[in-house]
Amino acid sequence: MLGIKQLGKEEIVSILDRAAYWESYPKKVTDVLQGKFVANMFFENSTRTRFSFEVAEKRLGAEVLNFSAAASSVEKGESIYDTVRTLESMGIDAGVIRMKPIGLLAELAQKIKVPLINAGDGNNEHPTQALLDFYTMRKVFGEFKGLTVSIIGDVLHSRVARSNVYGLTKLGAKVKFCAPVNMQAPELAEYADYVSIDEALQSDVVMMLRVQLERHAGGMIKSAEEYREHYGLTVERMQRMKPHAIIMHPAPVNRNVEIDDELVEHEKSKIFTQMSHGVPIRMAVVERALV
Repeated sequence: MLGIKQLGKEEIVSILDRAAYWESYPKKVTDVLQGKFVANMFFENSTRTRFSFEVAEKRLGAEVLNFSAAASSVEKGESIYDTVRTLESMGIDAGVIRMKPIGLLAELAQKIKVPLINAGDGNNEHPTQALLDFYTMRKVFGEFKGLTVSIIGDVLHSRVARSNVYGLTKLGAKVKFCAPVNMQAPELAEYADYVSIDEALQSDVVMMLRVQLERHAGGMIKSAEEYREHYGLTVERMQRMKPHAIIMHPAPVNRNVEIDDELVEHEKSKIFTQMSHGVPIRMAVVERALV
């Protein structure tokens, strides 16, 4: 599972269907992956994604190994490849990887024999986040045909935007981007048009992207306040959304920057619902890799 771009519509739907099975499963822990060892290799910090994968793996009955780059030989200069190859040689059955370098995961997959699952690689893809987003949309709207989804914010640096637009267009939804000129990704123009914030608010799904403040040291945004004024989902803007429309966000949330504080848990918001769907989606993905 390196990305959504390589998956067909039928495979995406089959993962969503299997996640529905796991979400409704009556027992918290199963023995589906009993005797299997899964290593979570996070070369980039994460909270939600890492814990969600760990819960998913443990619910499936797997033995879980958690690897943190900050407390490892990577700090001493060991390459990511050598680290993954070392864990493979110790007998892991699958690896979940999050890393900053773009393109390296595909190279690793050519050399590593055990299944690898992408938990986010640079600004390339974040497939399991997109899958849980699709799952959330399907639970609310039933189908993707005729659905319009606006993705608003820093599209340029967003792996979430990429995985979502690749998958949503395959599933039959129409995607619109809304971003400042210096946060647009020209290579994604073939998948979706860039529209104004007013037009973006008229979609069925309004997905706000996190303002990645750590990536903007070069001054891509002048201030958080100015960003909110032009592109944030304020209470006033929310009131212009369609009555049935929902708010989504991959989290973590910068409250009162890309979305007003009181909207995070508003009745239109599915932000915490999305997080809850991460576990059954990742159960389906890990099971797919090992069964």
